[in-house]
Amino acid sequence: MASFFSTSAARNMFYGGTLFSVLLFLGVTLHTESVLPQRDQRAQIATNPAIAAGKRIWEENNCIGCHTLLGEGAYFAPELGNVYKRRGPEFIKAWIQSQPTGAPGRRQMPQFHLSEQQLDDLVEFLRYVSEIDTAGWPPNIEG
Repeated sequence: MASFFSTSAARNMFYGGTLFSVLLFLGVTLHTESVLPQRDQRAQIATNPAIAAGKRIWEENNCIGCHTLLGEGAYFAPELGNVYKRRGPEFIKAWIQSQPTGAPGRRQMPQFHLSEQQLDDLVEFLRYVSEIDTAGWPPNIEG
């Protein structure tokens, strides 16, 4: 065994492995830095005040305390990252306005008494979220 791994062979393997790892790391980093700006949609928030207002409503009412958004948040209520594609804007507004339903034995969403403008802004935010490139996640439309 000693004849296979001399000190110089071990040193060469160490330097070769280190060089390979550094080059691999740099390659992956450069690739990521070139792809992410193409996927970035933050400019939409800056140019569309309805999206920003909807995000503010989402945060002020602590929607993430019950719902998940793109997999982040609580798992008490349904995922809302693709609810715009699943249900559409009119369903979302009607659902929020009809809460709580009063169905016994069912989890109930509170009534937030949002104005029509606030509902439109929240729906615009959910539309924006549904258009984020999530690289094919979730694998089906129902989340």
